[in-house]
Amino acid sequence: MSAAPAGAITIEAWADAVEDEPGELVRGAVEEEETTDRLHEACVRWLLVELALWARRSGAHVYGSELKLALGPDTGRKPDVSAWLAGTPRGAGSSTLQRALPDLVVEVASPRPRDQRRDRVEKATEYAAAGIRWYWMLDPRARTLEVLELGADGRYVRAVAETSGSVVIPGLADLSLDLDALWRELADEED
Repeated sequence: MSAAPAGAITIEAWADAVEDEPGELVRGAVEEEETTDRLHEACVRWLLVELALWARRSGAHVYGSELKLALGPDTGRKPDVSAWLAGTPRGAGSSTLQRALPDLVVEVASPRPRDQRRDRVEKATEYAAAGIRWYWMLDPRARTLEVLELGADGRYVRAVAETSGSVVIPGLADLSLDLDALWRELADEED
């Protein structure tokens, strides 16, 4: 086991940091938040609405981007959307740090190349290692939705990759997403 780097903070200290100190905890260091824009935020809003309607029917619980997830002893992330299926324990509701991990996390791809790498490589690796069953990547510029499912080997496997139409989401009872409707909303944001 290696020693923590000098100046490293604990996951508890990160969890207790005030909201004015943004960032995610990666190997004991706070990294700056991703850069978002209107397209990113419009996608997050759309997903939260669609998933909230589905959650009401299915008994799931859906949360937005300020929920802090403990992925390891020195790593914490704040996905754009998190969801716990009906029956999945969520842990204490008053904690600033979520240790009971969700069934699903969603990241909306951000515009900067550094953020793209973080979403597609670093976070995917961390979420898989933590055992989160589904990882979705929604890319508003490429107009794609990828649904990754955790395989028996502990790595994600692409279950869905779509660019249009009504997409039935595997493993989530009665959930389909109308990507064409989302892309029409995004077109309004690009004007």
